[in-house]
Formats: sequence, structure tokens, C-alpha cells
Amino acid sequence: MGFRLLADLTVLLHGAFILFVAVGGLLAWRWRWVAWVHVPCAAWGALVELAGWVCPLTPLENAFRARAGATGYRGGFIEHYVVPTIYPAGLTRGQQVVLGAAVLAINAVAYGLLIRRGASPR
Repeated sequence: MGFRLLADLTVLLHGAFILFVAVGGLLAWRWRWVAWVHVPCAAWGALVELAGWVCPLTPLENAFRARAGATGYRGGFIEHYVVPTIYPAGLTRGQQVVLGAAVLAINAVAYGLLIRRGASPR
């Protein structure tokens, strides 16, 4: 398997992980076991954003691109792929905090409703 393909697969995995972090709590409404996987993933995603860290998948993708003879990029996955489509300028620290807070808020609502639904008589 070529390194460029590995880099592209890493991008797809990264995007799927971010989507799961953002809205995976909604999947727990249908399949409760998903919460056991989603809560640690959401905590990690929020922590990466709130702390200003770079997700380990970003350097992995860059390493694959370098091995394929392509140029990697600086910064994080969100800054490189997501932000240009959402924000006209680069990712600022404030925007990163907002993204982390949004992950927490969306999932707090999702799990709050899930717990409330589970506590109500059927």
C-alpha cells in the first residue's frame, strides 16, 4: 500500500473521528453501548482543542506524506482541512477554545437528554 494512500486514509479516519467526537452522543440514543466508546473519544477531542494540542493523527499523516515524497503541513488537522472551509482566516486560539467548548456543549445536551429519557417511566 502506498504512503500517499495511507496519508489519505489517515485523513478520512481523522475526519470520521472528529465527526464521531462532535455528534457521537446522538448515536448513544439508539445504541447505548456507543457511549462507552464515545465519552473517552469526546473527552480526548475536547482536551486536544481546549489545550491547543495537535492530534497524533496529524504528524502521522505528515509522515506518510513525507514518505510518499509529498509535502506535509504545519499546524493541526482542523486548521489545515476544516478551518479553511469554515473560517476565512487561520485557526486562532479563541476559535480553538470555541470548538472545544462546542464539543462539550453538544455532548452534554445529548447525554443529558439520554439520561433524562432513561430515567423517565416507560
